[in-house]
Amino acid sequence: MEHSTSVVEHELELNLILSPEHSVPVPARLSYGSHDPFAVHITFHLDTGTPVTWVFARELLVEGTFRPCGQGDVRIWPAAAQSPAGSRTAGRRSVLCMALSSPAGDALLEAPLPVVAAWLERAHRLVPPGSELAALDMDGSLAELLA
Repeated sequence: MEHSTSVVEHELELNLILSPEHSVPVPARLSYGSHDPFAVHITFHLDTGTPVTWVFARELLVEGTFRPCGQGDVRIWPAAAQSPAGSRTAGRRSVLCMALSSPAGDALLEAPLPVVAAWLERAHRLVPPGSELAALDMDGSLAELLA
């Protein structure tokens, strides 16, 4: 990785939805770097001890904060979720739903929408939308390939 200002990361807790009544917390890390300006990385820290990372288009995550989007392996949409009764944050809260499908199975996760939106703003400050190609070091990458 390059110097620290070229990567924007955030640790957060997602909820893995098992049923309408049950979910389990999953620690995760959002990561975005100018070295891969079109993609976001979400690493899930599972009980197995082996983290799992999903990579998909930053544009997809941005669109998903406003409206349902995606198809196939990654679908994202905003929603309101009910906080558990008796919790400090009882009532409605904004969440970002992510439905992930792989040969290993399907998962429905909820992330706190305000947290994801704030992280995306930081990613946009690092590489503004539309300037992704300029952020790629094509000459450096080509030189590396040909070395």
